[in-house]
Amino acid sequence: MGNGTMQENVILLFDSYQPDSKSLHQSFKMAGCDFPALVIDDDGFLPEDVQSIYGYFLGDYSTAPNSFGRPRYFNEIPIPDFWEISASNLAGKISDSCYERGRIFFAFPTHRRHVRQVEWKDEKGVVRYVDHYNQFGAVYARTSCDAKGKRIVKSYFSPSGREVIVENFVTQDILLNMGDTVRIFNNKTEFIAYFLRLTGHDQDRIFFNSLSTPFFVSCYLPGESKKDVLFWQEPVADAIPGNMQMILRGEARRTARIYVQKRMAYDRLMQLKADPQIVKLKGFLYPFRRENRHRPTALICTNSDQIEHCEQIVSALPQIQFHIAALTEMSSKLLAMGKYENVHLYPGVKTDMAGRLFRQSDIYLDINHGNEILSAVNRAFLHNQVILGFSNTLHDGNFLPKEHIYAPEQAEQMIRDIAAMVENPQDWDARVQRQRQQALAEDPQSFLQF
Repeated sequence: MGNGTMQENVILLFDSYQPDSKSLHQSFKMAGCDFPALVIDDDGFLPEDVQSIYGYFLGDYSTAPNSFGRPRYFNEIPIPDFWEISASNLAGKISDSCYERGRIFFAFPTHRRHVRQVEWKDEKGVVRYVDHYNQFGAVYARTSCDAKGKRIVKSYFSPSGREVIVENFVTQDILLNMGDTVRIFNNKTEFIAYFLRLTGHDQDRIFFNSLSTPFFVSCYLPGESKKDVLFWQEPVADAIPGNMQMILRGEARRTARIYVQKRMAYDRLMQLKADPQIVKLKGFLYPFRRENRHRPTALICTNSDQIEHCEQIVSALPQIQFHIAALTEMSSKLLAMGKYENVHLYPGVKTDMAGRLFRQSDIYLDINHGNEILSAVNRAFLHNQVILGFSNTLHDGNFLPKEHIYAPEQAEQMIRDIAAMVENPQDWDARVQRQRQQALAEDPQSFLQF
């Protein structure tokens, strides 16, 4: 990394800790740069090495009197007598006779059914307030809504139940109760800047991946040198985003460099004539689990029996062992695939078995309709499986080169390609390498070239 980064302190400032934020944080750690990771919108389930900015002011929930000491399961939510709770692997609901009185949202991975938030509804079915649960099973925040279900205020509580932060979504102001002192901030930007000054991070370089609050904070903080960096991880549509144009015009106070971490987004920015001296391509360091061993084993993870051309592919490739896993029970349609000797079905697959299937398979077929389960495409990539999919079933195209993506009517071509790959280990290795290039996999030395 350039001398400036090595000599100056750096913080990672994220709106939320989504997969791309995690990948960037992880990449710096793998490169030996353990920068503080700060998150604005905490979902209550942040890793230990990630700091919640709001949570900083609340206190330690791990030993709180109202803490479970673990996540709360869906059936542990307090409800009135005679109400009922039901759930799938995706979400849950709370019913009063024939009326739905609540919706339960789970933390990732959802099949564990750990409660992240509960939306409570009135008799008309309108959401009136939302309880936000953390990984210790406690309600750490509550959002109140008006008669139309629109968010009005969100209150954050200490472990003892004291109201510490009140964020008003109508006026945008934030009230911070610090015991004898009450501070009022005009907006979230001012609040985050106060936190950075309080913790001594206001003079640090800010590496951020959002053009909303983190960018506003970078512009708000004092500083004459252009030392902050935007890591762009989102798609680009028909025009360069307005706040990005500020950086390109040199109007952002502290930011003069943009690193794009999605190949398609970078190509689009170049088409839109973004300055290549400012906009650079930058990948990730990935924690690859193993090398591909060229075994004729294919994995499909699905919670749906809608698997594109499944029977056609299975019957045409008897030399391939197909493992089909689901978190739920399987329909009779999917169970009927068990008639093929090269098909192995895993309904209600457990965590250990799922891990074993990823380790033992060297091909992943992203051909199921419906939601992705088990972060399957990402896990397949980290296990260096060759990933193939149809254009109408892709769950994460960032890992697949274009020659791994087939139109729905190209099932025969996919079959031919799989058969040829199994006969040619060099082709197998070449496909793995193209995947790494598509996903912008870097080594530590190249990643730290700023």
